[in-house]
Amino acid sequence: MPGYVFRDGQPIPDSDPKSQPDGGQLGTSSTDMTRVSTSTSSAMNTPTSSAADGDHPTDSHALANADHDHKGAAQVNEHDTIKNLGWNHHPNDVPDLVGGLDNEDLWTLIRRFNKQMYHVKATTAPLLGGLDLNIADEDEFSPDKLRANVERLYMTVIIGLMGYGKHIARLRSWREPRRTGAFAAAYAVAWIFNLLVPTFLTTLIVLIVYPPSRPFLFPPAPLALVDSNTGGVQSPKAGVLGSHDSATGAPEKHKGEAVEQEASNFVSGIGSIALSSATGKHEQGDPDSDPLNKSVPDPTRLAMAGADAKASAQGGTPNEQHDKTKQPMEDAMWGKMRPVMHVIGDISDGWERFANALSPTAPFPKEKPRLTLAAVLAPALAISLITTSAMFMKMAQLGVGVGFFSDPLVWRGLDWLNKNYPDWQKLLQIRNSILKGVPTNAQLTITLLRIGEANKAPLPPPPSSDQPPPNKPKSLNGDDIALDASHEEIQAAIHEDPAEKEAAEVAAATTVGAEEKPKHRHGARILGFFKGTTATGVETKLGVDKVRAKVGSTAAKNHLGVLPKEEERVPTGPVDFKGRYKGHKGWVNISTAAQVPCVSWSKAASDGTGGAVEDSIDRHEKHVAFKVPIQEIQELKKVGGLGWKAKIVVGWATGKTVADGLEIVDKEGNTWKLTAIQDRDELFNRLIAIGGQKWESW
Repeated sequence: MPGYVFRDGQPIPDSDPKSQPDGGQLGTSSTDMTRVSTSTSSAMNTPTSSAADGDHPTDSHALANADHDHKGAAQVNEHDTIKNLGWNHHPNDVPDLVGGLDNEDLWTLIRRFNKQMYHVKATTAPLLGGLDLNIADEDEFSPDKLRANVERLYMTVIIGLMGYGKHIARLRSWREPRRTGAFAAAYAVAWIFNLLVPTFLTTLIVLIVYPPSRPFLFPPAPLALVDSNTGGVQSPKAGVLGSHDSATGAPEKHKGEAVEQEASNFVSGIGSIALSSATGKHEQGDPDSDPLNKSVPDPTRLAMAGADAKASAQGGTPNEQHDKTKQPMEDAMWGKMRPVMHVIGDISDGWERFANALSPTAPFPKEKPRLTLAAVLAPALAISLITTSAMFMKMAQLGVGVGFFSDPLVWRGLDWLNKNYPDWQKLLQIRNSILKGVPTNAQLTITLLRIGEANKAPLPPPPSSDQPPPNKPKSLNGDDIALDASHEEIQAAIHEDPAEKEAAEVAAATTVGAEEKPKHRHGARILGFFKGTTATGVETKLGVDKVRAKVGSTAAKNHLGVLPKEEERVPTGPVDFKGRYKGHKGWVNISTAAQVPCVSWSKAASDGTGGAVEDSIDRHEKHVAFKVPIQEIQELKKVGGLGWKAKIVVGWATGKTVADGLEIVDKEGNTWKLTAIQDRDELFNRLIAIGGQKWESW
């Protein structure tokens, strides 16, 4: 497919960090630190152009620049300047962005992408599957990444298995007699003629190739509305059916948020149980009345410290001088966490690829993945038609024998493969074979982001609101649900029962009245005292950082502005993003109007259109501290505004949101650290979507 190669037509300011560290002067004119780039770096999304080292484009870049049949507002390129399609606007004022994809579904993908992506590096390695943004084998481990992977496992695999289980419960319950009777009749006929396996494979192929067969054979129903035991209608655990794809049916402000909150609580619940086990929590053995026990904090929050405290209380000696297994066991457990995290991530990736193969999202091809999966099953169907049960058992027995007694041959064969085809194991992975070219949700999201950048129409970020979701049921037509229940019964199930609500409120009021109020107030006052003291300490520490920053402390400069006041928040994006560099207030600017797209930091904002107005260019360029060609970016890393422990303390004591930062590393190893960025995720997404790099997730 034809593409475009942009060459330098103007000087690019020097990006040598030797002139930038803390001793560097801000506000230096860009012409004073100029060097002319001699590379032929490709500009924004040029899939057919190759970088200086001969990189080939990815399928993602090619799809982003293709001419799509069904276009949304982000797929129409009518201007040379950046189009604002609804940044900081109400969701109802945003036009349809991508053809064939609802805005709510698009924002769900971006919101989850923001949680999944932490650190990316450009790679020159060949992409066997044709798509970039794969997880690196040496991916860094952190508990927060593990949490993100477990949350993704819940939102994809666990929720999917819940839906499968409830479909089975509906079939077994005979509450939908026509459907269950048809399945039973088909099973009986297949059993009589010894065609169970061919019937199963034929049904599977039909479900894959012909999507309308899926709702016909398995009519959808809200997950929280189906009882997994009886297959009938139940009242959602949240009391009201506020979402259709969540296990609890909890209300949500935007599509997908209820499942995301469930995933977060799922991980928190696992952590709470694990910590309770580590500290020996056994409430059943506590005395009935213990004022001291009620006034102290829950030790499950202290994990290993709580476990040591329990051991000490029982006469044990938990310190390392007495317990020589403690440190080795901790090291062994943490050392095994990275493979565990990779396995969880691979399971989620595989599930997402199969889902995107069965139900592709534009601009990815719709028919090819389904036909590939069907072609894999077709030989199995043919073999099952000519294979009897006895033959199958004989072949299975032969396979067991060969596998047990041919160990030397197997190892020799593996050794030959490793020597002659070093990547044979990767070639056999489903992402590089039957699902080649089928994206994960992250790869789908970056392709959609690249579509917006290719047409100078960056996709608006997901909407956010501080208001709680409305406690009312989501619109649902009970007559369209194939459940053995009337419209009235379904409506009664999805609405909160007023009598139960009133009874719960009365019970809660009675419980509060029965408690010893003086003790409750005393505990609250103690907690409030410590909370206020901590908040004061946080403010004092940040105030000291301001003084230390003025005398040149780099760490103190990085802390400036991490707790922005509400009045300091201003609408930003898609061109200018409020952030700090070396502690100084300013704006991060993404300029794509020039021949070489660049990211820069300046004390002054641009005109907000990507640099189309000369006066704005001059005003912005006059205060530029650094400018980096986006194609030269080698690495992008999200960094916290504070350490994780400090974030917990600050969040508890002040309730404020910490403004995080971003590290930019170019191909020469030069690093620029931006801090206190108001919309850090949106800046990160634009930077990884503009250039022609092949990214790898770390």
